[in-house]
Amino acid sequence: MKIHFTETVLRDANQSLMATRLRMQDFTDILDTIDQAGYHSIECWGGATFDSCLRYLSEDPWERLRTIKKHMKNTKLQMLLRGQNLLGYHHYSDDMVRRFVRASIENGMDIIRIFDALNDLRNIRTAVDECLKAGGHAQGTICYTLSPIHNLEMYVGLGKEIEAMGCQSLCIKDMAGIMSPKECFDLVTELKKQVKIPIYVHTHQTTGLGFMTYLKAAEAGADGIDCAISAFAGGTSQPATETMAYTLSQMGFDCGVDSKVLKKINDFFLPEEREFIENGTFDPSVLAVKADALVYQIPGGMLSNLMAQLKAQGALDRLDEVLEETPRVRADLGYPPLVTPLSQMVGVQATVNVLVGERYKNIGKEIKAYIKGEYGKAPGPIDPDLMKKVLGDEPPFTGRYAETLEPEFEKAKAELGNRAESDLDVLSYICFPQQALHFFEERELKKALVATYTIEEVK
Repeated sequence: MKIHFTETVLRDANQSLMATRLRMQDFTDILDTIDQAGYHSIECWGGATFDSCLRYLSEDPWERLRTIKKHMKNTKLQMLLRGQNLLGYHHYSDDMVRRFVRASIENGMDIIRIFDALNDLRNIRTAVDECLKAGGHAQGTICYTLSPIHNLEMYVGLGKEIEAMGCQSLCIKDMAGIMSPKECFDLVTELKKQVKIPIYVHTHQTTGLGFMTYLKAAEAGADGIDCAISAFAGGTSQPATETMAYTLSQMGFDCGVDSKVLKKINDFFLPEEREFIENGTFDPSVLAVKADALVYQIPGGMLSNLMAQLKAQGALDRLDEVLEETPRVRADLGYPPLVTPLSQMVGVQATVNVLVGERYKNIGKEIKAYIKGEYGKAPGPIDPDLMKKVLGDEPPFTGRYAETLEPEFEKAKAELGNRAESDLDVLSYICFPQQALHFFEERELKKALVATYTIEEVK
């Protein structure tokens, strides 16, 4: 039996453990070796990487993608895309979604894992359609969560709809590591009966369930799993690549990966891990098993962001209060899965509720937009008092919100003028206006500081 391995060290692992601070210079020298490991794909872009490149690392995310592609002769590149939200935190117009998806593929992307935070599949159709038209591999996604309204029947229905949409594969995305081995086995087994496309499973080791969940996924016939090289594995990251490959190989699975190459990759990243721990970027506490996440359902990336926010406000000692408030806010909002951008939105609102000392005294604009229906259909009923507080007597929007948005690209291109060196700069600007402008200014400054000269022979 064949099972594919996707390596997450360049994206989800470093996002979950250290808020996506891995710089291009930190991994370029190991890319050729990664390409020889036998991975099915390397998840290396999307998620928070785009934002982080512009906001913190002073890197062009498009150049990062092209650089990785140059080194990957044998391995497919994979990214995470938030459907109509792209890599940002609100819905973008259809023309923007199509341009961004096509540009991603033209610049080197092979597999685009496309999800909607609410599992409202109306919000992934445009991205899926353009991915297929551009020659990419569209992987539709079920965002897994636990609640009184989420069940096996609902998830299988989503899987069948994703297949009917034309996606070439399906991912079960367990952001918080809360899918138990039994739940995973039952879900993969039922999906394998009812859909024909390959099924991939994504989880985290946050709760300590990850290794066991992947074992049962393999036994149920899953086609692939997401793992992280051990230096960047465990805790809020994924289960370790080497451990899963060792275990599954003994059970008769063809994992496709070379253990000797995996060791070289891990040896490279071990000093990186130590460096980031020493400079405070990588907080080792995120490596501990947090079984409480089975109650709070907080994903790894969300947990590291919450800790960073509270630390910045000198309120890290109130983390437990925020963790307890988070599921209450989630219930008030109709049990949305805690995945970006909803995880950040719920986390911020829970933090505000705790620090202000009064629930919903201050309501974030994103939460207001969610309640108005701008992110899609809430999985369950929203608390009527909260809805009344935000909407008054106005009914929520029930259509596909992107259809109300005007095309964005040409307007943004005109606004930027000669500050944009290419259409890719325009896409970056639309996604993250302030961060992109700051990056463009830094880029120009670097150019101005580069002196060119010639040496002439004196006769």
